[in-house]
Amino acid sequence: MIRVQQEDFDLGRELAALATGNHHIGGLCSFVGLVRDMAGGEEIGAMTLEHYPGMTEKMLEKIEAEAKERWPLEASLIIHRYGRLEPGDQIVLVATASPHREAAFEACHFLIDWLKTQAPFWKLEEKDSGAEWVEARESDDKAAEKWKA
Repeated sequence: MIRVQQEDFDLGRELAALATGNHHIGGLCSFVGLVRDMAGGEEIGAMTLEHYPGMTEKMLEKIEAEAKERWPLEASLIIHRYGRLEPGDQIVLVATASPHREAAFEACHFLIDWLKTQAPFWKLEEKDSGAEWVEARESDDKAAEKWKA
């Protein structure tokens, strides 16, 4: 399931909804990304996330479908927020459920790595020195590289 939304999400409620009633699930893995208060040695006052509606969801669906091809998943969830967020706010939730924990862990790791490098989101950080668009990081590309088939 994919959701791109402005409003916050309730982690406990989302994970319960993902797994409740499915007794084939033996492992549930999740990752929550939060807005940090520092970047490059500067304090961040807020971050604004932008995306292209429709195009973003299609790319997230493609990434999710790839995970389902690679691992035996019973369920998966990607929630990504957009709009203006402040330090401590939740940005993203990626969750995977599988009969076995290793598949849940690997699929979750894959999804967040590919989401960071493939999903069309843009981040504008508000710092004391001014607003600045966040550039792609080499470390994110390197992390995603290990998942290329």
